[in-house]
Amino acid sequence: MKTLMQSVLIVLCISGILFSRELTGEQIIDKVNELMNQETIYNKSKMTIVTTSGKTRTLESESWSKDKGEKNLIRYLAPSRVKGQAILMLNHADDIWAYFPRTKRVRKLATHAKKQKMQGSDFSYEDMGSGDTFIKDFEAKRLKDEKMEGNNCYKLELTRNKESNISYSRLIMWVIKKKFVPIVIDYYDEKDPGLLLKRLVQSDIHVIDGIHTPKKIVMYNKQDNTQTSMELIEAKYNILLKDEMFTERGLKK
Repeated sequence: MKTLMQSVLIVLCISGILFSRELTGEQIIDKVNELMNQETIYNKSKMTIVTTSGKTRTLESESWSKDKGEKNLIRYLAPSRVKGQAILMLNHADDIWAYFPRTKRVRKLATHAKKQKMQGSDFSYEDMGSGDTFIKDFEAKRLKDEKMEGNNCYKLELTRNKESNISYSRLIMWVIKKKFVPIVIDYYDEKDPGLLLKRLVQSDIHVIDGIHTPKKIVMYNKQDNTQTSMELIEAKYNILLKDEMFTERGLKK
């Protein structure tokens, strides 16, 4: 005869399995979006770009995000050739301004610039500042659960909405269960859904201010055979950020 404790444990296990099975693609991606787009975020990071010839370039920057990813500001700290340069992205990277300290001028980038590489890396402006793109630009479908990078994951297919102008026709995403951190994301060509362009891999996950945070992110460009890694040096969440930071005037400071 089962004890009361054994019965409770069985019920809890069955409930957990049912809950896992009942989560839809939309519910999973909502949780991913909620995790990634906190009200405000501060990051300090180091970006290393590996070119086709194997040469490396390293940049250090600080970034601030507000209104759950709708506003983004990036300011470069090193090397000297980019020190003081800044990028402001508003409306989920639909509007982009660049500041150049040598000329002390702000320049608004053309609309198509969001699809261009940022500082010659494998990340586009769109990749860095699109905020809620996973729920705004795609329809999420849950596929069969799968292990990825040693983690038990939900596997999702995100298919671009007809009205969206996002650069990718679809994404395949592996999301760590319970943590809801996307551990791997595959990006497919805008016109050819079968052509894999890039793969993003996140690792070294720490809890910072109660948020599961990857401290290492690598974007592999499958077409150019290049890669860009980002190492998180410091992160803070849900801190006070003034709206004045995310303006043309704030860009110059």
